[in-house]
Amino acid sequence: MSRVHITDVAPRDGLQNQRLPVDTATKLALIGRLVAAGVASVEVTSFVSPKAVPQMADAGDLLQQVQARWPALRCSVLVPNLKGLERAHAAGAREVAVVLSATEEMNRRNINMGLEQAAGVCEDTLRAAQQLGLRTRAYVAVAFECPFEGLVPLTTVATLAQRMAQAGAGEIVIADTIGAAAPGMVTERLGVLSREIAVEKLAVHFHDTRGLGTANAWAALEVGIRRFDASVGGIGGCPFAPGAAGNLATEDLVQLAERSGFQTGISLSGLLEAIDLAQTALQQTLGGRCIGWLRRQQARAATPA
Repeated sequence: MSRVHITDVAPRDGLQNQRLPVDTATKLALIGRLVAAGVASVEVTSFVSPKAVPQMADAGDLLQQVQARWPALRCSVLVPNLKGLERAHAAGAREVAVVLSATEEMNRRNINMGLEQAAGVCEDTLRAAQQLGLRTRAYVAVAFECPFEGLVPLTTVATLAQRMAQAGAGEIVIADTIGAAAPGMVTERLGVLSREIAVEKLAVHFHDTRGLGTANAWAALEVGIRRFDASVGGIGGCPFAPGAAGNLATEDLVQLAERSGFQTGISLSGLLEAIDLAQTALQQTLGGRCIGWLRRQQARAATPA
């Protein structure tokens, strides 16, 4: 039975633009529940400017505590540049990720750089991380559609993905940042990319903004992708991309994979525990499209025969 590898990005991508502040203890509790549910890979935090993203101000302290408590957990952190890499390395990071948007305007809105300059910063950061002996990931963001420039040419995405691979990224994450992709687009783009980059190095990051998150995940599975990002409860979205509401929920992805003959090693009931904690912390109702069914299953299991 084929294994699907899921990185839960809720602690970083999910929490980064939340209205209510989330303290370090709550983040640790959330990650603890993800680990208890069987999640083996978590995007813990980002070493960005605390002024730009206040929710990530505790990055160093959080990472150190997570790695001390769960040494076997695969922990990745986002670093925007060499300065962020330096901070992450000082905190003991073992795996870092860079983010490169596929359009000029998205880079300018996000990091105040043009596309070529941003690509160069990512390449420099990846090479420096390799020299430090760190694992590396590279996101190609807005890889389907940009909120400012519209549809993104496949040739652009392919060129940028190849550049990140050549700079040493161990994993290339193709990100549908605003949830604009459809299954046919996913099949086409990943089909082309998997002929140019080993499919084992490709991962995907979907949003469910238009209700196609799981459909897009299925299209990726059919192409041969086995590495996915997801966010428990569907928490999150990019603060710099209008319309990027809601990541693909981890519980939806797990249900899709497990009921289609794949293994994830993740317990749906365990994910409910994480969702409950996040709902309390964020004071909002959370959950993917299968949440109603999961709640009913939970209620049945709790009812005496």
